[in-house]
Amino acid sequence: MDTVRLETPRPGIALVTLARPDAANAMNTRMGEELLAVWNGLAADQSLRAVVLTGEGKAFCAGADLKERDGMSDEVWAAQHKIFRAMIKAQLAIPCPVICAVNGAAMGGGGEMVLACDFGIASDAARFAWPEVKRGFIPGIGGPNLLARAIGPRLALELLTTGRTMSAQEALACGLVSAVHPSEALLAAALDLADQVAANAPLAVKAAKRSIRDGAVLPLDEAMALELAEYDRLFVTDDRREGVAAFNEKRPPRFSGR
Repeated sequence: MDTVRLETPRPGIALVTLARPDAANAMNTRMGEELLAVWNGLAADQSLRAVVLTGEGKAFCAGADLKERDGMSDEVWAAQHKIFRAMIKAQLAIPCPVICAVNGAAMGGGGEMVLACDFGIASDAARFAWPEVKRGFIPGIGGPNLLARAIGPRLALELLTTGRTMSAQEALACGLVSAVHPSEALLAAALDLADQVAANAPLAVKAAKRSIRDGAVLPLDEAMALELAEYDRLFVTDDRREGVAAFNEKRPPRFSGR
């Protein structure tokens, strides 16, 4: 791959790195295609426990590559956007948690990739913005809805209609990220989070993600019914039995995913 790097730093953990540092990791058509392939491949990996998404160099992702888009016909723009939409849907479909490690500027589509992660952390150099209104359009790969669900509709609308930049500390304060670290410590902290997720029962982790992601768009009684269905499916598993046995035997659990 030319624009994305996929590594397995630990068993069950994938590290996806946006790798166009000379272009601030701006997303061109090739990156969209490569990310789509990466996400589809990871979704099919039954051994996967957690994913970390980050950027190479000083930026996370500057958004869509406007140099590539300069002079682009409406038809080609629409075809490229179809790839980007498929890519973000594939990211959202990963069954285990996807954790962002926002190492620098996350702008436009880069910010939307952050929003499509389940949770994450940022470096003290990170910045966030969705400045599409300054270019005559709006975020188009989930940004408006995902941002409103992450930080509330009032602040989301302010950010989308002003296009202003939000600091890492403001992102922490509004809950967009869960911690801010020095740049040099960011990746290690993200992998530590992934380790914590990967140590737990994989069926339970995936069920927790489904309960929150799917339940968030349902009326409360339907969301609680979904939660109960996941609970009922889990308590008859080998992993539930192993977890209880390990607690009583005062040893680390050995989860099998069954």
